[in-house]
Amino acid sequence: MLPPRPDPGIATFRRPGRSSQGNLALVPSGSVDTVSTMALVTFEEFGPVAVITLNRPEARNAINPPMAKAIGDAIDRLENSTDLKIGVLAAAVTEPRPVFCAGNDLRSIDGEPATTPRGGFAGLIDYPRTKPLVAAVDGLATSGGCEIVLACDLVVASSRSSFAVAEIKWNLSPLAGGVIRLPRLLGRATAMDMILTGQPISAERAYQLGLVSTLTDGDARSAALERAEIIAAYSPETIRINLQTAHKAATFGEEALWEANAEAARMIFDSPAFQAGLAAFNQRKG
Repeated sequence: MLPPRPDPGIATFRRPGRSSQGNLALVPSGSVDTVSTMALVTFEEFGPVAVITLNRPEARNAINPPMAKAIGDAIDRLENSTDLKIGVLAAAVTEPRPVFCAGNDLRSIDGEPATTPRGGFAGLIDYPRTKPLVAAVDGLATSGGCEIVLACDLVVASSRSSFAVAEIKWNLSPLAGGVIRLPRLLGRATAMDMILTGQPISAERAYQLGLVSTLTDGDARSAALERAEIIAAYSPETIRINLQTAHKAATFGEEALWEANAEAARMIFDSPAFQAGLAAFNQRKG
């Protein structure tokens, strides 16, 4: 079992030896301490699972340039680690109206963009990840916040959550993936309604339509960690191949998809992990 979630109302200091990279606060593997509340993004490790937490609740976790860089740094850390297999993206929220992320901080939109060269908006939207990322949504994910969710591979949401692309209210467009990914995920009718009205859909509706993969009445972070634990038990090579092939399915034509599928099959059948899995299956059958 994973350690319990730390109380978000308690701010403790980093122990000696902990490091910080700008606005990204790092916690060593196995630690469940909260970290300095000065960090815009926190990073925790639970065995092979990394938990990346947006930590700007006083601004509804809106993305400004420093926060985008911190998220990008966190994804870099996940991708570059030989021990981590999967990430969970969560957010610190305030009651009684929790907000997972309100998207781009419009107070800074006329200045430096909230992007990174590798990841695009929020350091994440266009990041060429090789490891899965599970969104743990509690509260409203709107505009760029919803587009961050769309960039993740699994979405776990609390029943009180909701999703919107509200850019049209500010004479903007959901250009961080919303106009592309929403129609593919939800179908044209629902996507057009969301894009053109700016109105939210409930977590229940998002679950029915396939945007949310796991809906919980409990804690979204804990539920996301449970899903991540299941995935982390498998071979990292197999996880990577399946992830990348499924990503191509969202963007490629059918002919190119079959070519990618054949390449994935070749890599799977040639991998030591496949041989080990086959041996374990045969042993169980015996």
